[in-house]
Amino acid sequence: MNLATPQGFRDVLADEAVAREAITRAVADLFAAHGYSPIETPTLEALDVMARGVRVPTSPFKLFDATGELLAMRPDVTLQVARMDATRFPDDSGPRRLRYTQRVFRASAGAMQAAARELTQIGVECIGDEGPEADAEVVGLLAEALQVAGVGDCCLALATVGVLRALLEGCGATEGWKDQVLAAYHGSDYVELDRLCSFEAAGGALEGDCLPDFARAIAQLPRVRGGRGAIEEARALVAPLGCDGALDGFAAAYDRLAEGGCPARLLVDFSAMSSFDYYTGIVFAAYAPGCGEALGSGGRYDGLIGAYGADRPAAGFAFCLERAMGAAGAAPQPDRPLRIAVPKGSLNADSIANLAACGLDVTGLEAPGRQLIIRNPGVEYVIVRPSDAPTFVALGAADCGICGKDSLVEAGAEVVEVVDLKFGACTFVVAEPEGAAEAIARKAAALGTLRVATKYPRITAAYYARRGQQVDIVTLHGNIELAPLTAMAERIVDITATGTTLRENRLAIVDEVMGSTARFFANPCAFRTDGRVAALARLLADHARTCTYDPIAGEPAAAPAAVPPSA
Repeated sequence: MNLATPQGFRDVLADEAVAREAITRAVADLFAAHGYSPIETPTLEALDVMARGVRVPTSPFKLFDATGELLAMRPDVTLQVARMDATRFPDDSGPRRLRYTQRVFRASAGAMQAAARELTQIGVECIGDEGPEADAEVVGLLAEALQVAGVGDCCLALATVGVLRALLEGCGATEGWKDQVLAAYHGSDYVELDRLCSFEAAGGALEGDCLPDFARAIAQLPRVRGGRGAIEEARALVAPLGCDGALDGFAAAYDRLAEGGCPARLLVDFSAMSSFDYYTGIVFAAYAPGCGEALGSGGRYDGLIGAYGADRPAAGFAFCLERAMGAAGAAPQPDRPLRIAVPKGSLNADSIANLAACGLDVTGLEAPGRQLIIRNPGVEYVIVRPSDAPTFVALGAADCGICGKDSLVEAGAEVVEVVDLKFGACTFVVAEPEGAAEAIARKAAALGTLRVATKYPRITAAYYARRGQQVDIVTLHGNIELAPLTAMAERIVDITATGTTLRENRLAIVDEVMGSTARFFANPCAFRTDGRVAALARLLADHARTCTYDPIAGEPAAAPAAVPPSA
């Protein structure tokens, strides 16, 4: 009998429980002093109720009750508070200030499968109040709560989704294109955002002479970051398009926080709009240097309560008690080197060349021997398989890294995808034995499914889901071409650069799934708390623009000019 707790769940012993209790009590006292009253919501909620207004933001545990109703263990508290406020106070618009300390439950997947699946959320919701003063109150409370919890060095990344919403509403784009833009923002995939906003991709989606200006602003917005001046930079970007209205209230809230002595560092960062299904105004997230994940986040969600009843303005936040305790207990590392995940294999040489061109010391990286970490002044290189690089970065073991787009998609990790490095080009294809198309079609019609072999089950499943075709996926780790040759599977999904191996094994390409090139990506926390990551991203982007790669040989067509090192 296995007596261990389920994966992602754990016991809390006395010493830790005492510390948790002290923090919870101190934070509750802080919230109460600001007029916030305690509430509790049920552990289980009807899934269709939670999803009534928006996409459920995280993967919940689901179960059926005795009546057959599909329930979810709460993955988040805000949706429940919205439902509670609309139904329990239908005729009372507030204002109401509510606080809670509750467990949330999330089914993890991909690179985060080692993450905790039961967390403690501590948060507040300010309902029925709006304006810069209310926004500043909520943001400032998060900073104060983390300070009370012992987090000494905290950065608050602030933005307003109102700007992006105005750009999308005013650009005249098709709904399909808007959805793709929002998906790129949600996934922090700024390479895809650039592609969508290119003339080739956006030309058929947007109409009129304003196309270049709207597309340029939508692509440039997440690159706007800094202090108070970044708000004016955003204004200069969008004001000519008439989309700067949301910046007035945002600037006023920022000024109130700065003048009020907010205990956290304030960073205006429009890339913080990575998940805003129900947010309508200010959004913010708290980060501590060296921690791989955000400690907490929140924002204004004026339209959410209206999904359950009478509409009313609201804003709030929640932070994770366990992450805050981890950040409070972490030793300061003022001179910590920048840690970069460098891929082995076919991407290795070009990755090293790109890093060297940016002025980084790559001594020892070309011939590391059995060393797994190369330590040079100011930088450490973690040598990993490309498929592992997203996991190292997502979990904070590296600040940033390089791997193929395929590895990022397959890992499903929460990272910020910043630069298309242009090398390592290849294509995912569907292939089957030559002359077998009719036989495979008959089998699919008779059985309703096909067997597909691949190294990339996530990419393959997504491809066939888009096509609405049922398949049974066989995951292999090498010699994928053997599967149809031995009748193990009817088709394969694999990477190819030239198609030579497929032709030599008499396999015919029947469709393309996606293209892939090398990408530079970053941990969300490191991206917002360590200026070296953003600086390296800019240098790599400049280098990619000046260096053209042979897509077959994977080598530069011309020797790249050296990029000076960043300060």
